[in-house]
Formats: sequence, structure tokens, C-alpha cells
Amino acid sequence: MKEAFFRTGLALALGAGLGLPASAGGLAAPEPEAPVVAPAPVIAPSADWTGGWVGAKLGYGDASHGANDGTGATYGIAGGYDWDFGQWIAGVGLDWDKTNIDLGNAGDTLDSIARLKFRAGADLGRTFLYGTAGAARAKADIGGASVSDNGWFGGVGLDYALTNQWTLGGEVLTNRFNDFGNTGTDLDATTASVNLGFRF
Repeated sequence: MKEAFFRTGLALALGAGLGLPASAGGLAAPEPEAPVVAPAPVIAPSADWTGGWVGAKLGYGDASHGANDGTGATYGIAGGYDWDFGQWIAGVGLDWDKTNIDLGNAGDTLDSIARLKFRAGADLGRTFLYGTAGAARAKADIGGASVSDNGWFGGVGLDYALTNQWTLGGEVLTNRFNDFGNTGTDLDATTASVNLGFRF
């Protein structure tokens, strides 16, 4: 009896000294730690690119008419409609760039470029990476007269869905007008723009 009492007292004393729970029968086994559960990874939701859109553009252009060239700011508006096929997106649109690029020859200037555009590319979730091409129409003052003519353009662009409605993107386009306005000289322009869009 005295021996059992002595063992119980010793166990209680050791348990208190080591910060361990004790019982009358001896030291209690430590409780197992709860498993650590890692948080689930956050995956950015995909955007649905099907629908109409409108936007505003701000950029820069480099234009030439024959041996004369110049650079300047561009700004404009755009709109269109896209179809999301899963991994691919295709769409049509219109845009218009206003500018006043001095072509460096007695007041010759490039005034504007309007485009009928087709675009298609990869659906990367919230990013739409695409190529674009189509018909273009430029207006310029050449030799003191207002001249307009048709041509073509091509380029690349990217749109990123900031939200389900707002996008931010950019485009780089080359615009070509052969024998512009029957002047015997080509008009070429390279434009780069940042585009803010609203989808609906």
C-alpha cells in the first residue's frame, strides 16, 4: 500500500515538473497535435468574352508619306462584338483614331484613321491575346487639299479583364495606303495604343 502510494506521488510530482498531465496510474500519454490543413489555392476565375464592347483609346503614331514623315499622339473610340468558343475567341469591330501628325512637308498632316477590324486569338482566362486585320480608311491634308483613301491594316493586341465588365489592353498596328489619294505616293502609319473597354 505504501509502495503504491509512493509511486502515485512520484508520478504526480514528475508530471507537474515537466508540464505533463498525470493520472493515478502514471504519466499520461501526450495528446497528438491536430493536423495542419493548407489553404486551398486561389484560382482567378475565367472571363466570358462573348458580348458587345465599347472603348476609348490613347496612343502614339509614326506616319510617312513618301520621303516625309512625322510622329504624334493619337486618341479615339472603338466598339465591337466577340464570341468566346472556349479556348479561342473571334470578333468584329470598328475603331477611329484622331490625330494631327505633321508629315513634314508644307503643312501636310495625317488627320485620322478609321478601321473595320476582324480579330481572333487565344482565350487565356482573363486575358485575350489576338491578331487583328481588316480594312482601313485614312484622311490627310496633302498639298493643301483634304484627301481620303482606303487601305488595309494588321497587328496584334491584348485585352485583360479587370472585372467582368472592364478591360484594359493595348494594340500595335501597321496601316498601309498604296498610292494615297492618287498622289503617286504611299501613306504608311504605325500606331500603338492603350485601350480601356467596357463589356456588356
